[in-house]
Amino acid sequence: MKKETFFFIAVALIVGVLVGVLVSKGGRSSAPVQGGAPAETAANLQQNIQLIEKLVAEDPSNRGAWVQLGHAYFDSRQPVKAIEAYNKALELDPNDPDVLTDQGVMFRDMGWFDRAEENFIKANELNPAHAQSLFNLGVVYRYDMNDANRAREVWTRYLQVNPSGPGSENIRRELQALGGASTLAPPR
Repeated sequence: MKKETFFFIAVALIVGVLVGVLVSKGGRSSAPVQGGAPAETAANLQQNIQLIEKLVAEDPSNRGAWVQLGHAYFDSRQPVKAIEAYNKALELDPNDPDVLTDQGVMFRDMGWFDRAEENFIKANELNPAHAQSLFNLGVVYRYDMNDANRAREVWTRYLQVNPSGPGSENIRRELQALGGASTLAPPR
């Protein structure tokens, strides 16, 4: 009985992960630099990574699986592997601002600020209302490139597209700290 129960649980876990990968079209909303995914145990992450690695080995054209693999590496703090998985997804569809932004965060983690900047700019060019790319671009300008003027410009645009969303109050405080008090008050 114990073997059967264990087998059923293992099969259910594998099916759940595979269904999640197959159903997903890679539409993960990019996490802000200061945020992150809900905590997952290292064992679960590693198990998911192994399952998704097997899936992309069997079907290298499965863009959704490449995106999910990138996310799993992102969440397990493996930036080089995340960058590589996101590259594969971007080879299949180079016009995904969410994947470009997530990859940009990984470039930033590696200290490759110019590449992070390129990704965030491209993501925002593809979707000018993509708040997350603007948020992260401002972080790179402010904290990595020490360019307060460009950070101020980008974060002002961020508040135009995201006046009351997550992070908007933090950006207002950042702008005030930069000496450019935001005139973009949240809507009431």
